[in-house]
Amino acid sequence: MKFEDLLLEIGGFGRFQILILAVLCLLRINLPMHFLLHNFLAATPSHHCAIPHQEAFVNLTTEEVLLVSIPRKPDGTFSSCEMFSQPQFHLLLNSSLQPENKSIIQHCQHGWVYDHSQFTSTISTQWDLVCEQRGLNQATATFFFIGVTMGAMVFGYLSDRFGRKTMLQLSLVCSVVFGMLSAASVSYTMLAITRTLTGVALSGLSLIVLPLGMEWVDVQHRTFTGILTSIFWSVGNMLLALAAYLVREWHWLLVAVTGPCLLSIVCLWWVPESARWLIAKGKVKQAHRHLLTCARINGRKDFAVSPEVRNLYAQRIVLQREYKNLGGTYSYISLFRTPVLRKISLCSGVVWFGVAFSYYGMSMNLTGFGLSIYLSQFVFGVIEIPAKMAMYVVVNRVGRRQSQAWTLILTGLCIGANVVIPKPFTSLRSVVAIMGKGFSEAAFTTVYLYTSELYPTILRQNGMGYTSFMARLGGSLAPLVFLLDEVWRSLPEVTYCGVAACSGAVAFLLPETLNARLPEGIEDVE
Repeated sequence: MKFEDLLLEIGGFGRFQILILAVLCLLRINLPMHFLLHNFLAATPSHHCAIPHQEAFVNLTTEEVLLVSIPRKPDGTFSSCEMFSQPQFHLLLNSSLQPENKSIIQHCQHGWVYDHSQFTSTISTQWDLVCEQRGLNQATATFFFIGVTMGAMVFGYLSDRFGRKTMLQLSLVCSVVFGMLSAASVSYTMLAITRTLTGVALSGLSLIVLPLGMEWVDVQHRTFTGILTSIFWSVGNMLLALAAYLVREWHWLLVAVTGPCLLSIVCLWWVPESARWLIAKGKVKQAHRHLLTCARINGRKDFAVSPEVRNLYAQRIVLQREYKNLGGTYSYISLFRTPVLRKISLCSGVVWFGVAFSYYGMSMNLTGFGLSIYLSQFVFGVIEIPAKMAMYVVVNRVGRRQSQAWTLILTGLCIGANVVIPKPFTSLRSVVAIMGKGFSEAAFTTVYLYTSELYPTILRQNGMGYTSFMARLGGSLAPLVFLLDEVWRSLPEVTYCGVAACSGAVAFLLPETLNARLPEGIEDVE
């Protein structure tokens, strides 16, 4: 008797599972509000060099002061990072005559002046993370995702060893603590450290929510569970746009996006531990108590411990003891010990890297489409919902493997298309970008569902931890790729395009899991 048969006896998708999913979906809203916060936390408004001795220009307008003090770029706009060493008053007579003597142009000497019409303050304006310091600004997102990367390995292992719910509670408490410390940062170093630790903490939330939900539902509702929890990522995406629009000061914005974690801690109290995990670990009494609760809430009051159920419990305990007697331990090394698991782990690692790399590459580039940064963020969140609903049908008709591969390839094609579409065609570029964002989110939705079905219960969180590590590695590198525009303006987009297409091709090497039972042990996979 398999665990799925047991779920059918107690109700594989009843009121009990709906209540669990409702709480887990609320928890998932927290994630994008931090994962995509960099768009607003580190936004760089229009700026130019601060001009000293303003009293010498009392008879000039603001535009004329800029004209004699700041050189123009080839497109006619004022430079953000350079100034004249001496005022060039002759430009008042003919502004088109830009000085040919480059020696009178220097880097900003007295700081910068920022346009505060859109943002009251960001970390860019707080610590002047512009021009030569631009790399530090982008690195803020990288530090966060490095934290998520480290957390993926830690929480993946710990949740397989100590349980899903315990680690989820620890993740939320740490998220609140480090999130609030980030808001209170008094230096860039303090912010970088606390954002990294916030990433570590939130990684547990990212990693555990979906598998915990899926381990309580039957085979027929696994796809629905994956899509539903994923839709609430998009809800969080839209709420981030609203929060950033209402709160324009970066300290209070951090407080606003961290606050919901407190509510999540309260809501999580009701969610039970995974009975599937408890049985796999030999904790039969606890598992049976949760199963009885599930049966009672689902109206299956006649559920009892039949001989088949006892055999299931005994089977899991025996398998666990046999594995330990052979000297084995369930760790990340176990993902690469056997041939089929090794192939799954290598290929899924590449796919996750490509999914995250292209997704965050698109999500952190909200300019150049003719929309405000807030509207772009909101539209990108809205378009994800129909993309996910479409995937609910597609993954059940076409299968997981084909869906994963083609959504990634189409994401790459959309990114590549915007490389060749001229900048003035803002409407066309917006449509292509929104389509690409939809395909990218469809790929992310599929990969969460797909991966949780590929790994056995005893290694599922280790598998999710490893693949999440690869994803966060992609997420860490994605913001830094924007700096390649100094080499060639389109090089970042070309890089995102190539990685998405190649990782999509690798997805064809994975096995299909449509309508397959969740594997319990390594022997089920092999």
